[in-house]
Amino acid sequence: MDIVGDVITSIRTGTPIARRAALYGPWGLRFVGDPGAGFHVVLQGTAWMRPSHGGSPVELGAGDVVFAASGDGYALADQPGTPLSDVCVTDPAETWPLTGPPPGAEPSTLMLCGMYTLDRARPHPLISQLPPVIRLPARAATGDPLRSVVDLLGTELDHSGPGTSAAVPALLDLLLIFSLRTWYDRQAAQGATGWARALKDPPVSTALLRMHDSPASPWTVSCLAGEAGLSRTAFARRFTELIGEPPLTYLTRWRMTLAARLLRESDLPLASVATRVGYGSEYAFSKAFRRALGRSPGAHRRAHRTSPTHNSCSSAPGQGAQTD
Repeated sequence: MDIVGDVITSIRTGTPIARRAALYGPWGLRFVGDPGAGFHVVLQGTAWMRPSHGGSPVELGAGDVVFAASGDGYALADQPGTPLSDVCVTDPAETWPLTGPPPGAEPSTLMLCGMYTLDRARPHPLISQLPPVIRLPARAATGDPLRSVVDLLGTELDHSGPGTSAAVPALLDLLLIFSLRTWYDRQAAQGATGWARALKDPPVSTALLRMHDSPASPWTVSCLAGEAGLSRTAFARRFTELIGEPPLTYLTRWRMTLAARLLRESDLPLASVATRVGYGSEYAFSKAFRRALGRSPGAHRRAHRTSPTHNSCSSAPGQGAQTD
């Protein structure tokens, strides 16, 4: 089991979406109102990423990937000073560029843009501890997983055929997984601590895998320490230092993450959900769930059965938005 992939599977909701954007200069896009995590891949030309919360603009080249964990709060433009128009990735009625291309003109930039909707009821630290926007520079080596997924996704969007409706969401999931894996690998190589180091640390990653693989098991700190090959004290200290919370606190977090997914995606009775995440009674499970997420399991299930998944940006400004 892969921890990053396991987390993504558990917190992503609905179907991820993607669109291909042909942009003609000058152009500037400010992303607003998206409820999930956004991504952009420069296929051709260049772009400038402009964080909304301070920081210098960063130039992007072909192959670069931008991942925004919060889904908004940033902009992309052809030049650092180009005025911006508010757009929404999830609005199917919105066209880019906001003005038509000049006759016979070739686009200055081609991009893949899209969004993942994530369950924000209790964000997993693997996502919540990311910077608001991360940039993954292109890697030239053929066979790099992130580059391979980008190439496949671009091909599917360019030449749709039988199975494209199934292939694109699967490739978007891979794009998210490889983006996070690449970023955390690079952070670990630079000596970062926290989750970047935890994923590479054999004792802590082993304990995480055991909890993820068997969340209903009656784990204790001593049992997990035995799996990790450390003494109880050394394991508890090491786990807490890297993960940011004690082992059993994280176990409860993970159980509630899985429970939220089961409530969101299945019709299992509460008693069955409770059993699957390690609780002996529906009452004990409901109490723990309410304490962790601030509402009852039933209310959580109803909220996800009635809330829309797509086009949640319908109230965001469109083509008539004000510009900087």
